[in-house]
Amino acid sequence: MFKKILIANRGEIAVRVIRACRDMGIKSVAVFSEADRFSQHVLLADEAYMIGPAPSNQSYLDDVKILTVAKNAGVDAIHPGYGFMSENSDFAKKVKESGIEFIGPSPQNIVDMGDKLSAISLMKKAGVPTVPGSDGPVETVEKAHDVAEKIGYPVMIKATAGGGGKGMRVVHDKKDLESSYRAARSEGLNYFKNDIVYMERFVTSPKHIEIQVFGDKHGNVVHLFERECSIQRRHQKIIEEAPSPSVPDDVRTKMGEVAVKAASSIGYVGAGTFEFIFDNNTKEFFFMEMNTRLQVEHPITEAITGVDLVREQILVAAGEKLSWKQEDIKITGHAIECRICAEDPETFIPSPGKIKRFRPPAGPRVRVDTYVFSGYEIPIYYDPMIAKLITWGKSREEAIDKMNRALIEFTLTGVKSNIVLHKSILKNQKFLSGEYTTQFCEKDLKVESPDLFNFVDDRVFLIAAAISAYKDREKNPVEKKYEDMSAWKLSGRDAGLRM
Repeated sequence: MFKKILIANRGEIAVRVIRACRDMGIKSVAVFSEADRFSQHVLLADEAYMIGPAPSNQSYLDDVKILTVAKNAGVDAIHPGYGFMSENSDFAKKVKESGIEFIGPSPQNIVDMGDKLSAISLMKKAGVPTVPGSDGPVETVEKAHDVAEKIGYPVMIKATAGGGGKGMRVVHDKKDLESSYRAARSEGLNYFKNDIVYMERFVTSPKHIEIQVFGDKHGNVVHLFERECSIQRRHQKIIEEAPSPSVPDDVRTKMGEVAVKAASSIGYVGAGTFEFIFDNNTKEFFFMEMNTRLQVEHPITEAITGVDLVREQILVAAGEKLSWKQEDIKITGHAIECRICAEDPETFIPSPGKIKRFRPPAGPRVRVDTYVFSGYEIPIYYDPMIAKLITWGKSREEAIDKMNRALIEFTLTGVKSNIVLHKSILKNQKFLSGEYTTQFCEKDLKVESPDLFNFVDDRVFLIAAAISAYKDREKNPVEKKYEDMSAWKLSGRDAGLRM
C-alpha cells in the first residue's frame, strides 16, 4: 500500500482525498497556489507546498511544479481529483514515467475516451448504442447541411474536444445552421485549441443519466448504478440524484450491463463514468461521452451503495482487486446532491469575497463536502462551487424533505450564493414529479425571492435578535424570565434565525 499520496488539486475534492488517506493511514501532501494559502486542504494535509501564483496555468496546471514537489516529498502516488490535470493524458504519462503511480486510468484510456469522436467509434465497436449523427468530423458548412437533412432537425453541433457546455449548439432550423456551426467551431478553438466539430440528432425530451463504473488491474469491472444529472443550466449540473426517478428497472439493468461491457472493452482501470442521453419519451438511451475520472457527484453513489469510491481508487491503483463483485452492490434508499456555489442565483455571475458567517447544516444522513469556513476569502480565480450538500433518505420523498430542511439550516453570509435556487427547484412540481428533463431550468423553473440571510451580513442577526428580545420582554419581564443574560441573548438570536 502507498505510504504517501500527493493531491494535485484544491478545494473540497482535495479535502475529500486527504480524509480518505487519513482513514487508510496514508500520509497526504497538498499543493497550493498563493491564493489558496489559507484553504482548508492546506491546513489538513500532513505536508503542503506552494507551487505558484493564483492563476491555475501557473500553479495547478503546471505539471513540472507538481512533479517536482512529488519527487522532493517522496510520494508513491498522485491523486488528480477532478478538473485540472485529472484527464490530462500527458500528465498521467509523465507521472508513471517518473516512477509514481497515477491514481486513475491509463494514459491511453484518457486519450481514447477524451476525444468524443474516438470514444463514439470505440463504443460502436463495443455494441454500445450511440446517437445517430455524422459518424466523423464535419469539416464544412455544406457537409453540415447534408448531415442535418439526413438525420433530421433538431441537431446538436459539438466540438470534439468540448466540455462543460463549451463548443455546443442546438439547431432547430436550417436558417440557423451556418451561424451555429461557425460559433461551435470558434468556441472549440478558443477554449480547447481544437475547432473540429461533429453532429448528432438532438433528443427533444432528454435526460442526462450517467453510470458509475469501476475496474481493477485484474480485469474485473463493475457498475454502481446510475445518477440523474438533468438539472442543468448551460450544460452545467446543479442538482444530482441517485437513483434516477425516471429510469425503469429493466432499462437500469441494461444501462449497467452496457457500461460494464464498454469499460471492459477498453481495459478500463479505476473510477469512470459513462454519460448517456436518455429519451424520456421512448425510454431509449444513447452513449454521449465518458469521464475518465471521479465525478463531482460521486457522494450520492456512495450514499446509496455504501461504497467509499475514493478509498477504492487508492486500493485499485495499488494493485488490489475490487473489494466487491457486481452481486454485492445494491441500491439502498435515495440520495440528492446540491452544488452550493458562491454566485448570484439570478445572473449566475461568481461572487468572490470574504465569507462572514458559514454554518453548514448537520443531522442524520446529511453530508457537507466543503473547504471553506467563516472568515475564508473566496478567490476569483477558480470554480465558484464551495460546497456539496448531500442528503439520504429511505425514499426519494424523504431525501427531498431532508434536503429542504438542510437548505433552511444552511447559513452563508458575506457573499451571494445559489441556496435560494436550490430551494426553488426542490419545491417545483416538475422536479417533484421526477419527469423533468435537461430543459428544466429554461422551461420550468421560477426562482423565488432571494433569502434574506443569504445576502446580508451579521447586522441582520443583531437586528432580528433585538426585535425578538423586545417582543419577549413585553410578554415576560426580564427579571422573571431572563435572570441569566446569556440565555436572553441566545433566545433572541435563535428567534432571529427563524424570521
